[in-house]
Amino acid sequence: MPDYKSIDSKTVEGRRTAEKLLLLKFELDKMIPSKTVDPTLLLATWNIREFGGTKSGGREEEPLFYIAEIMSRFDIIAVQEVRDDLDALDKLLQILGSWWKYIVSDVTLGTQGNNERHAYIYDTRKISFGGMAGELVPEMKKEGGVLKSDFAFSRTPYIAGFKAGWFKFTLCTQHFYYGEDKADDPQRLKEAQTVLKLLKKRMQSKDAWSGNSILLGDFNVFSLHDETFLAIEKEQFHVPASLKGTYTNSNRDKPFDQIAFLARDVEKQLGLARAGTFPFFDHVYRDADWKTYLPNKTFNEYKQWRTFKMSDHLPLWVELFVDFGDAYLEKKMEKPVV
Repeated sequence: MPDYKSIDSKTVEGRRTAEKLLLLKFELDKMIPSKTVDPTLLLATWNIREFGGTKSGGREEEPLFYIAEIMSRFDIIAVQEVRDDLDALDKLLQILGSWWKYIVSDVTLGTQGNNERHAYIYDTRKISFGGMAGELVPEMKKEGGVLKSDFAFSRTPYIAGFKAGWFKFTLCTQHFYYGEDKADDPQRLKEAQTVLKLLKKRMQSKDAWSGNSILLGDFNVFSLHDETFLAIEKEQFHVPASLKGTYTNSNRDKPFDQIAFLARDVEKQLGLARAGTFPFFDHVYRDADWKTYLPNKTFNEYKQWRTFKMSDHLPLWVELFVDFGDAYLEKKMEKPVV
């Protein structure tokens, strides 16, 4: 449970925050499975728009409480669009509680990089950081004695290793280039093809940190017919059927965000249970709250403004069964072959 002590009941904002949090908790209880000590892992990815930015006044304490309440329902969350200023992230962790930690990438410089970071936020009561983290970069070619690369990501993918009980896994999060407002922008497709091949090659290495890899983040997929999406399955990554076609933008008409597995345990041992999104604008910063927050602005201005308080993406999540204890004991019962 997040820390609610700083909510000021003497203010209108504080009382409203408490009221909305009660509603949010009720709806989350209905839509998100309960966290467990051992059997399951609740994994999420969430592009939180301009997290740490100052557009539309940045994020006050109220939206940070709502974001923390949603995040608290998961064991680990990959977050995209974390900005260079980490103050908002630090405030979020204060609300979540001292048992929550994060690791972040450096910002990607340049216009396309938008000074963004990737982050993993995790509950240390369930998840332990494995010590491996780094940025995924294209392979270099040697030309005339000089190493060169003819391609770079707009935002560098971030890879890290974690453990949850018996389950040792690698996460790689990415925010693919958006470009033009259409399916299969050439650079976006190239980024998807490149990261998939790089990650697959690393996972197939005998020196791989783990044989279980999960690629997740904002892929900017417009439909399941996009070449960007089809590239995932061409490289033998597995997208759970329960997630295919799930709309993850706040307008709920595009499957922008994805979670894909390249894991030897997916079919044999790793159970894929429930999955989905959480439509937070049904409960906080609702359409009906327009005049409460921005009485002097148009409804369309309000809808844009609220995405800088919460996000223009919904969190996408999956519940995994990761307790391999029974299978391990059954293997111990087998008579050795002589």
